Amino acid sequence: MPTTVRRTAVSIPAADLGPENPLPALRPLDELHRLDLKDREGLPADMARQLGYAPLRSVLPVRVLDGYGRDRAPAALDALVIENDRIRATVLPGLGGRLYSLVHKATGRELLYRNPVFQPAAFALAGAWFSGGVEWNLGATGHAAHTCAPLHAARVPAPDGGEMLRLWEWERLRDLPFQIDMWLPADSDFLYVGIRVRNPHERTVPAYWWSNIAVPETDRTRVLAPADAAWHFGYSRTLSHVPVPAPDGATDITYTTRSEHAADYFFDVADTDRRWITALDGEGHGLVQTSTDLLRGRKLFLWGHGRGGRRWQEWLTEPGTGGYLEIQAGLARTQLEHIPMAADSEFSWLEAYGPLAADPALVHGDDWTAARAEAGGRLEAALPRATVDAAYTAWLAHADTDPKDLLATGSGWGALESERGHFHLPGTPFPATTLGDPQKPWLELLLAGIFPRPAADAPPGPALVSPEWRELLESADTYPGNEWFRDYYLGIAQWAAGDRAQAVRSWERSVAAHPSPWGLRALAVAEADAGQTDRAADRYLAAYDSLRATFTALPDRPDVRRALIVEAVPVLLAAGRAADAERVLADPDPAPEDDRHGPDCGRLRLLRAQTALARGQVAEARALFDEGFVVEDLYEGAEALTDTWYAIAERLVAGGGPVTDDIRTRARAEHPLPAAYDFRMRPETVP
Repeated sequence: MPTTVRRTAVSIPAADLGPENPLPALRPLDELHRLDLKDREGLPADMARQLGYAPLRSVLPVRVLDGYGRDRAPAALDALVIENDRIRATVLPGLGGRLYSLVHKATGRELLYRNPVFQPAAFALAGAWFSGGVEWNLGATGHAAHTCAPLHAARVPAPDGGEMLRLWEWERLRDLPFQIDMWLPADSDFLYVGIRVRNPHERTVPAYWWSNIAVPETDRTRVLAPADAAWHFGYSRTLSHVPVPAPDGATDITYTTRSEHAADYFFDVADTDRRWITALDGEGHGLVQTSTDLLRGRKLFLWGHGRGGRRWQEWLTEPGTGGYLEIQAGLARTQLEHIPMAADSEFSWLEAYGPLAADPALVHGDDWTAARAEAGGRLEAALPRATVDAAYTAWLAHADTDPKDLLATGSGWGALESERGHFHLPGTPFPATTLGDPQKPWLELLLAGIFPRPAADAPPGPALVSPEWRELLESADTYPGNEWFRDYYLGIAQWAAGDRAQAVRSWERSVAAHPSPWGLRALAVAEADAGQTDRAADRYLAAYDSLRATFTALPDRPDVRRALIVEAVPVLLAAGRAADAERVLADPDPAPEDDRHGPDCGRLRLLRAQTALARGQVAEARALFDEGFVVEDLYEGAEALTDTWYAIAERLVAGGGPVTDDIRTRARAEHPLPAAYDFRMRPETVP
């Protein structure tokens, strides 16, 4: 059959994504994948430079997506299928262009881990993320901000004359347009993916890309790559160079179920070696990924067999459906690095995904060199390196072809940036017809030089923070009496740029003119970040009181109330203001009982347990855990459940006395952490 691109739907149980968090993402990232300066000593010079280059301070201007729950209902997700006689690839354009499934029709094998449900979890830079398939990560260390957002999609001619699927969008963390072109050459067992990232600005921009591939995990699955060493990064935030396959001389980490704790292994592939990585089952069958040389890095991520890793696997899918591991490919050697991308330049490369069959006796033998040589040789026979390089050259000649047959629509942010910068981006059009309500205030600023009025009885809309938009804000006119509104947004842009003092001055002007909950909350974040906990607590209380005055019926906007409470209560507790925290949590205007933002949502129940503990109500705190609750937006590496449980246990064992090392040890023995609350991703340490 000729290669085709067609629409379809993926019918699976799915949780609702819910609304975006209405508060701008001012708080600093709690970044797991970052090293201290002292830990960079002795690393290769280019790696050390890139490890410290332009880390994100926050995810501004993107809004955090944390309004999802864990109740799933049957849903039909929009999908696009690329198919020839041998391969069928299914893509979800509304969810970051995720390659959801890759079926080798000749054998009937699903080559990817295909999640049987859609269940968001707080793993992405901007919150919601889901496991499975192949995810396209651009922006900064972590899962992309657009991983649960829609992309533009269209059908375009492929290099061989068939059909090709193009996906594209404007990545907002770094202001970079990108495209992903997928096609299947006639009679090919491999899906080709051409990727281009462009920097249209007159300034250098930090670049980051990792293709994240989920594959099924069994006790016999082995991951192979052309390397004898790797950079190991664990959740204790250390980076070390270790031998492969057995870093400790005993545990073979290429069999991922043999490790106890979650970890990253970035294979140290030599500059001259072909780039590839594969995961093969006990019979020597599985998926292989290869690319042109620009995509340098290769990584293995494993959950481990510890209780925390198994709990996360259940959390992200359906219990009993089997686990997964990740093999990945990126621009740098590790995911902790960002690469300078010169003004008016682009990065492009070609990836290929397909089946691999190798001799299981060699793949699973004790000789690592023979195992990887077997896999590499089988790949070269199935898809020569020269063929991939030639396909990349052929694709580049088609990368600028303008799409005509649109299949899906992304956001309007690319259209707004194209209008502002007058960018010429052949192949990835951002038409003015995609501009919507989020972009309209900024379009007015751009075209008329006037910052618009605030909407009545509604939170402020999304902010823009790039240097170009900051300049427009600084010179903008305002409608009389609305200067506070412009200063509020100007402060956000200054904060995003790291100009904290100027941001605080802008917010102070805004609050002096109009004490809005938004400006007060922004000042609270700034003061908490500066270690001024008492002042931050006062600001949060003022913001909450202002919120109640702004919204006459808080149940109509439970997302606003919850967002502010989730930020305010930890600061109030840190300031020793447990009574104030209890007052905020006991607000008489609860959301509807069935709302995920209501008083019974798991995040608020955890905060109530922590507040009860701070007030000395240890039994009440423990009762909340014993009743059971689920923190829907639990994020990767979070230890709040573990820490709170053991803090309660220590107080129970101490019985009002001091908490000593002996008490801590007894507490862990007498009150073991229930499995439902165990999401630990690193070895336990006792204070």
